[in-house]
Amino acid sequence: MSLAEALPTHTPYDGSSKLFSIGLKPLDPADWIEVDDHLLPYLAEKRRLYAEIPERVFVEEDGTRDAQQEVLELLGAHLPERFPDTYRRTAAGVEAVGAESHFTIPSGLGDAPLVAASLLIQEDLILMRRNDSGWRLVAGSLCFPSSWLLVEKFGRPLQDIHAPVPGFGPGTRPAELINRMFDGLQGQAVERNNWSIQSDNALYHPLSDLQRTDRATNRPSRFPDGDVGAHAFIRVERQTLRKLPVSCDILFTIRIHLDPLAVLARHPDRAKLAASFAAQLEALDLAQLDYKGLTSDRDRLIAVLNHMANDA
Repeated sequence: MSLAEALPTHTPYDGSSKLFSIGLKPLDPADWIEVDDHLLPYLAEKRRLYAEIPERVFVEEDGTRDAQQEVLELLGAHLPERFPDTYRRTAAGVEAVGAESHFTIPSGLGDAPLVAASLLIQEDLILMRRNDSGWRLVAGSLCFPSSWLLVEKFGRPLQDIHAPVPGFGPGTRPAELINRMFDGLQGQAVERNNWSIQSDNALYHPLSDLQRTDRATNRPSRFPDGDVGAHAFIRVERQTLRKLPVSCDILFTIRIHLDPLAVLARHPDRAKLAASFAAQLEALDLAQLDYKGLTSDRDRLIAVLNHMANDA
C-alpha cells in the first residue's frame, strides 16, 4: 500500500528504546490509541486481509467473547471523545468517518467483537489470559504482524511466544520479568516501542518459525541490488498493555508505523538520529542480527546512515 512520506512519528532508534529490552513506561490514557492520516488506508487493508485470509489474521478461544466485547466498548467510549472529528456514534455503535460502512465480516469470524473493534483503529489487538501455565494468547486480530504468525503463537504462554527472541526464552531473566510485570499490571497502562528494517512498505509482514530459522541459517540480503537507501523501510511498533477492568485479561495493542529510511534525510535532527540509529545497529550481536534478518545488510545500512549523519 502507498503511504505518504511524512516525517516519522516515533524514532525509538534514537536510543530511547533499546532493542531486546523490555523498556516499558507509563502511558497517558488519552494517548492509548493513535490516529493519523493513514487511518482509512489501514482500515481498508484490514478489510482486504479479513476477506482474503481470515484464518491467518484472527483467532479466538471459546469463552473470550465477553472480554472481546469489553475491548469494543472501551474503544466505543474512548474514540469519539478523544477524536471527535474522526469518529461518530451511530445507532449501531461507533464508526470512523469515511470508512467503508457496509463491510461484511467473512464467514468463520462470525460476530466476533474483537474483529469489529479492530476495524475502528489502526492498531492490532491481542488478548492475553492467565492460567496455570502463565499468560496465554487467547484471542487476537493481527493484520500487521512484524515477522511472526498469529496461528503459531495462539494458545501459547508468553515464555513460549518469546522463545525465538535472543535472551527472552523460557527460564531467562527477561521472561521472568515479563511474567511478573503482567501479573502486577493493574490500573496503569504502559507502552514501549520496537523497531526493525524491511525492504518494502507491506503492513502484512508475516514470518513463520521455520522461515525465521531458514533466514538465520542462510542470511540472505534484503537488498540484493545493493541499494539500501532506496528500498529500506523503518518499521516501528508502538505497543501498549492495559488490564481490562472486568475480565482482568490483558489487552496488548500493536500500532505499526512505516517510514522510508530516506525520510530521515529530511528530518531536522537527521544527524543525531542517523548516528544513533547506526550505533544501535553496530551494537547488535550475531544472534540478534540473525533474529532481525539484518546480518547480511547491517554494514550497508550503517554506511547509509553514517553518510546521512555526516552530510547533515
